[in-house]
Amino acid sequence: MRTAYSVETVRTAERALMARLPEGALMQRAAAGLAAACAELLGRVYGSRVVLLVGSGDNGGDALYAGARLARRGAGVAAVLLAPERAHAAGLAALLRAGGRVVGAGTDAGAGRSAGAAAAAGVGAVEEAILRADLVVDGIVGIGGKGGLRPDAAQLAACAAESRAAVVAVDLPSGVDADTGEVRGEAVRADLTVTFGTHKPGLLIDPAREYAGSVRLVDIGLGGELPDEPELEALQHADVSRLLPVPAAESDKYRRGVVGIAAGSARYPGAAVLAVYGALRGGAGAVRYVGPAGDAVISRFPETLVSDQGPKHAGRVQAWVVGPGAGDDASAVGEVLSSDVPVLIDADGLRLADADAVRARTAPTLMTPHAGEAAALLGVSRETVEEARLTWARELAARYGATVLLKGSTTLVADARGGAVRVNATGTPWLATAGSGDVLSGLAGSLLASGLRARDAGSAAAYLHGLAGRYAADGAPAGAHDVAEAIPAAWRDVRD
Repeated sequence: MRTAYSVETVRTAERALMARLPEGALMQRAAAGLAAACAELLGRVYGSRVVLLVGSGDNGGDALYAGARLARRGAGVAAVLLAPERAHAAGLAALLRAGGRVVGAGTDAGAGRSAGAAAAAGVGAVEEAILRADLVVDGIVGIGGKGGLRPDAAQLAACAAESRAAVVAVDLPSGVDADTGEVRGEAVRADLTVTFGTHKPGLLIDPAREYAGSVRLVDIGLGGELPDEPELEALQHADVSRLLPVPAAESDKYRRGVVGIAAGSARYPGAAVLAVYGALRGGAGAVRYVGPAGDAVISRFPETLVSDQGPKHAGRVQAWVVGPGAGDDASAVGEVLSSDVPVLIDADGLRLADADAVRARTAPTLMTPHAGEAAALLGVSRETVEEARLTWARELAARYGATVLLKGSTTLVADARGGAVRVNATGTPWLATAGSGDVLSGLAGSLLASGLRARDAGSAAAYLHGLAGRYAADGAPAGAHDVAEAIPAAWRDVRD
């Protein structure tokens, strides 16, 4: 499992570790890991051209020390100092001793000219150095930075983006919010982010995740100082494998769980079919369907137990899925919410559900909105939700007293009781297709019926659904039914 911690937690852990280490040892560990990652990306260090974009914080110091290591291996290293008077003095001295140089404002300002005049004189040299570089290291802003880049830094980031150089971010791309994943303005777009000690939430959540490129974690000895409860968790194969139900010798269809699907309408019968398809692939022993699309469901999946008497008369279930393709029929939603078993609410069910009825439930509730549906429930714009997904997933969970699975390029699972938010990134853009969410709902509902907690059912379902989407697409368009068909392959991959 990958974990991510807030800036405050990381800084507290760093202070505790530094108190036991010789002065500067922690920065040297970070610089060594950064230099190794840069060398690996370059392939051949000797003769390569490296430009360091250096701010005033510790990230700038990491970049300078890493640049010194690369210079000692024969790279031509040039540092651009955005705040020459506040650059890390020891790191800069190490770079210069190793044969590195300063270009632009740092050089001229050191000779006694004003910073403004030096910047004007040196901007051409700086841009030329960046455009000719093989590698640009972003050490502009540290993990405590808020808001987008300032104009001078934004200009350098734009120049790096236009160059042929690979861009490596130190700890976090400058201009993104480490705690929330928000990007409020211009930011560096990295090919590789080398982060230290632990992941930061912004590296795992969009939109910031898109700016990070590949992420490499460097161990600097911080693990023993971090608390047990992270801000964010990202499950991996082994974690999901431990969650998936496995029938025992004495299992029957009821012990394995029965999931009820209240979905579909005369206008949207396909939503019912796809939700049932996902449920049948999710490990439950039986699937009961109630709703107006019974003929479509039974013709495709004869193993489904079909009823037209409504949820209260459907028979025994261990969990309900309600809402996909339901149209404007609120009766089934109300009946399901009044049950005492876990309930997953999706699509039209989110719009039709009474908020007080959701909050009054004592059994687990899992809500699965996309950003637009979450925005409608929260009374904000879709763009507002997409810009701060972590914030709004937590807010929606707290407001409804439910577990919330916020769908998207990085799916988030937040619990009303707080604790670590789960993040999933196994998907593919090809999953943005009609009916894909219906399959996910059925899959998650089936896992709920098998006995998983709402947070675990949502997390495992998102993980499997994302993998199945990759297998189904394989670089080409795929339909929702293809995704459902690929779930067993994803399941076997995780289990094996």
